[in-house]
Amino acid sequence: MSDVIRVPNAKIALSTASVYPERTPDAFELASRLGYDGVEIMVGADPVSQDIDVLERLSDHYKLPILAIHAPCLLVTQRVWGRDPWGKLQKAQRAATRLGARTVVVHPPFRWQREYARDFEKGLARMREETDITFAVENMFPIRARGTEMVPYAPHWDPVGQDYPDVTLDLSHTALSGSDAMEMATRLGDRLAHVHLADGLGVTNKDEHLVPGRGNQPCAPLLERLARTGYRGLIVLEINTRKASSRTERIDDLAEALAFARLHLASSSVAGS
Repeated sequence: MSDVIRVPNAKIALSTASVYPERTPDAFELASRLGYDGVEIMVGADPVSQDIDVLERLSDHYKLPILAIHAPCLLVTQRVWGRDPWGKLQKAQRAATRLGARTVVVHPPFRWQREYARDFEKGLARMREETDITFAVENMFPIRARGTEMVPYAPHWDPVGQDYPDVTLDLSHTALSGSDAMEMATRLGDRLAHVHLADGLGVTNKDEHLVPGRGNQPCAPLLERLARTGYRGLIVLEINTRKASSRTERIDDLAEALAFARLHLASSSVAGS
């Protein structure tokens, strides 16, 4: 009998948000140096993250593919790529198509985006029919303060019960929402198209995005399940390194996160010899 190591085809990418306060070009440089399979572009305030020409040159220079685009859905990016939420998704789609990315990550609408929220599911379905790009809606979380809970998303922060064909599972967000990440993955089934790998403790109101293994989320069991089930989506390290005391510490965190993902994504099975 011998152990056979099976490594699935899922690629491991680095979110450009993981190097903040460094910038998008630094994410390409570090991802290339450390051996990531590609990058996910977090479209944000950094002008480079918004510029498809520059992103294309960076990808060519570092010989590193852009595997996903995270549309500018945050409160702090409301003005990035215009204020129209459908316009943002259309720009993200065009960027993904030109850059060779196969996935656009999108958040559910905010409650005050009433018209957008009302048409969100149907609109995503229309866009899915018009393109090969996957729009993967991310699980979010409620906001808790002073004993009260407010849900800022419509129809909900939890995508499991919604009619989204493709979903992004973020394990820092499951920590903050108090969700069972393994149960969520099970219930999503084939709709699980994208993973934001990070950790969290869920003891504060902060979205922690810890290096996997430093919180209480089932990062290792999830990766092992993905390996067993032949998952073919992307795994994106989206961690917070802004408190790193030096660039060396940031690089160490990014290297540790990648090593964790590669280790647990490799599943062993026993085969007859």
